[in-house]
Amino acid sequence: MLSRPSILLRLEGAALFALTLYFYHYIGASWTLFAILCLAPDLAMLGYLANVELGATLYNLFHAEVPPILLAALSLALHKPELMPYALIWLAHIGWDRALGYGLKYPTFFKDTHLQRT
Repeated sequence: MLSRPSILLRLEGAALFALTLYFYHYIGASWTLFAILCLAPDLAMLGYLANVELGATLYNLFHAEVPPILLAALSLALHKPELMPYALIWLAHIGWDRALGYGLKYPTFFKDTHLQRT
């Protein structure tokens, strides 16, 4: 198993998903908000309607961990706790996607991902 990066990446995704759910519950955020926004990052797939390169770029922007981590850091640094649920929902989505095997996209075709190449 340790020699198969795709399995490790899926396990990391599952761990990220579980951890974000824990913290989401811990901060007492709205589960209705979670249900409404949990698939919002997938709206980035609409970029594929224009072309594969734009689709991959937008998908990767909204499915990389750095933007929601920066949002969480901003929430803490600016003492804006109302931002934290959005960061956690976003990270939960990314974790769930990785656990299911959906990876960051290459600009070739939709199913060509970093998880497929590992």
